[in-house]
Amino acid sequence: MIEQLNLFNYSDYKVAYKITKPIRLIELFAGIGSQAKALKNLGANFEHYRVIEWDKYAIASYNAVHGTNFETSDITKIRASDLGIVDTHKYEYIMTYSFPCQDLSLAGKGKGMEKGSGTRSGLLWEVERLLLECDELPQILLMENVTQVHGKKNIDDFKSWINALEKLGYSCFWEDLNAKNYGIPQNRNRTFMVSIKGDYTYEFPKPFELKSRLKDVLEDQVDEKYFLSDRMINFFYKNEQVQKEKGNGFRFGVSDGNVIAKAITTRAGSRMDDNYIKVETIT
Repeated sequence: MIEQLNLFNYSDYKVAYKITKPIRLIELFAGIGSQAKALKNLGANFEHYRVIEWDKYAIASYNAVHGTNFETSDITKIRASDLGIVDTHKYEYIMTYSFPCQDLSLAGKGKGMEKGSGTRSGLLWEVERLLLECDELPQILLMENVTQVHGKKNIDDFKSWINALEKLGYSCFWEDLNAKNYGIPQNRNRTFMVSIKGDYTYEFPKPFELKSRLKDVLEDQVDEKYFLSDRMINFFYKNEQVQKEKGNGFRFGVSDGNVIAKAITTRAGSRMDDNYIKVETIT
């Protein structure tokens, strides 16, 4: 385990922030705990301190992945005291809050994340409520979401969120990062924001050349239940031309795995546009 996790770089005008204390990880909207997995992969000295996740299947997956025993919880029903942020002179608190993207995504209805809107993406403001209730604030906040979080329809709310964090004393830094630029053969572009309590600076990692292919991360032996049926494959092929004429989805490509993969899905039923599976050739 590393004793020090240096997340923050020096600049000419701000001091670098170094994590030297044991990390207590608080995950709001935890899902299956991908951010906890990242810390583990980094070799960081951390504990799964609090997990807030209402979906019973997600929490079951979280426990299976991380060997924990958390129960479901609803962010709208907890208080700051439930987060257990104490003794910040002894511990480094990292709070993640990758709030629901359904009302931001291009595949959704675009209801947005306005404060008081009651949308799923509007649950972001529950994070503000919890922070305002805190006697001691977490030193680091980490957000990940779809890039529409700062799109034309949501930019004012995004700016309002940053302003709210700055009023609490956080320095905020955000950038769009694509997985294919960081060693993963997937075209997945997402917005990340790091907020540090105090007057600090942060620089996101620089992109590097992708050397792996989709086939490098796929298992050689996979149970047939995970494959598309012939019926579904034929369905994609049959609808591909029809959907192209309408100006939207269902692009389906067969590959030997020497590609970057991309998949976007939306709700089933009457609205099947914006669904596609495609491949991006690596030259």
